[in-house]
Amino acid sequence: MLALKLTDKKDFMNRLLRTPLFDNFLLQEGTVNTKAAFTVDGTINRDFYTKEELEELGIEGYRFLPFSMLRGNFFDLIKGKKTPAAFKFIFLLSPENLAKTLACISGYTPQDVTGVFLNIRYQNGLLSLTTGVSCRIFSTDKTLENEWDRMVKQFLKQHEISFEEL
Repeated sequence: MLALKLTDKKDFMNRLLRTPLFDNFLLQEGTVNTKAAFTVDGTINRDFYTKEELEELGIEGYRFLPFSMLRGNFFDLIKGKKTPAAFKFIFLLSPENLAKTLACISGYTPQDVTGVFLNIRYQNGLLSLTTGVSCRIFSTDKTLENEWDRMVKQFLKQHEISFEEL
């Protein structure tokens, strides 16, 4: 697990809520505490969509919605002059991106992994990002966790997002 402090809050929040940078991640859960606590369960409500709509949107095999489909809702909750008291987003890789990530790491299949996570949290003035991996199999091998941590740092550096390790 990697724990990072995101040092330029304004820049990061702009990228999170106003650009497609995180749109390919799936949103498991998002919580924003402003005048009230707003919690979004990113689980797809299959009763809302037809099978054809799920196919058209490219989310038929997904359990959670892509952040792109909810980003505007969160922007509306957070925008304004007053900073939220707190928020958190739990992102995970889509099945396609999980398969691509695992292809770089021998010994793991998509069936072995429950999720590869990115957690973004703002609380008490600290904006942080942590990583996580959940597996269906028991293994003492930390290759996947270490590689995911490396990839997240590379992603942040590539997009010039400033951070410090906690």
